[in-house]
Amino acid sequence: MGCFGFLKGMMFVFNGIIFLAGAAILGVGIWVKVDSGSILGFLGKIDNAPAELSQVLNVGYLLIAVGALLVIIGFLGCCGAVKESRCMLLLFFIIVLLVFIAEVAGAVVILVFRPLADELFMKVGTAAVQNIRKDYGKNPDVTGLWNTTMSTLKCCGFYNASDFIGSPYYVKNDNKYPPLCCPGSENPCNQTYNSTTIAGCFPKVKQLVDENTVVIVGVALGIAALEICAMVVSMGLYCRIKSTMA
Repeated sequence: MGCFGFLKGMMFVFNGIIFLAGAAILGVGIWVKVDSGSILGFLGKIDNAPAELSQVLNVGYLLIAVGALLVIIGFLGCCGAVKESRCMLLLFFIIVLLVFIAEVAGAVVILVFRPLADELFMKVGTAAVQNIRKDYGKNPDVTGLWNTTMSTLKCCGFYNASDFIGSPYYVKNDNKYPPLCCPGSENPCNQTYNSTTIAGCFPKVKQLVDENTVVIVGVALGIAALEICAMVVSMGLYCRIKSTMA
């Protein structure tokens, strides 16, 4: 009974973590879809954006699906342990195994198609710069979206301040960049004092991802290890219940 109780306890621990992780991912997915001012929603409104971007922008639905699946997995695991249901435990094992295989396949796809992702970012960058130079300072919606994005991320333009050269705002304001590009500077925000401008939004996001690569990889490996442990414990509990019923 000691071993059996230990297995049940571990099932609660693993599935409690899975349930909470699923709820967090579900919340983030809902936030991404609801928040029209998010960076993803902003990218979707850029004129001449590459067609491939529309598929990437569905990440909100993907997060909602993954979060809901993890919540269901956590619920199945806990109920299976409490009720000592072999059916629930087996279903839990199968779902976690399928999720694990899908994650491995997804990681392989990301590694294989990394060059395509770089090409997509280049296309998005070209469209973003064209969008700035055509409508920033003329179209209130575009101007507001860029200002919100730059204010939130503390950045300037897509690549850098030079993205604004030739834009309606730049022409109307004596060849000056937006004030958001030179926060706290007393000098005119223009090419003469270009050193006072802050980094572009894309380089800043890329830097943030690069700086947290170790954390991201660690979390991914931790989730994979958790799933493997959960499968081992669930199958051990399943076999234990089966032997007691024999």
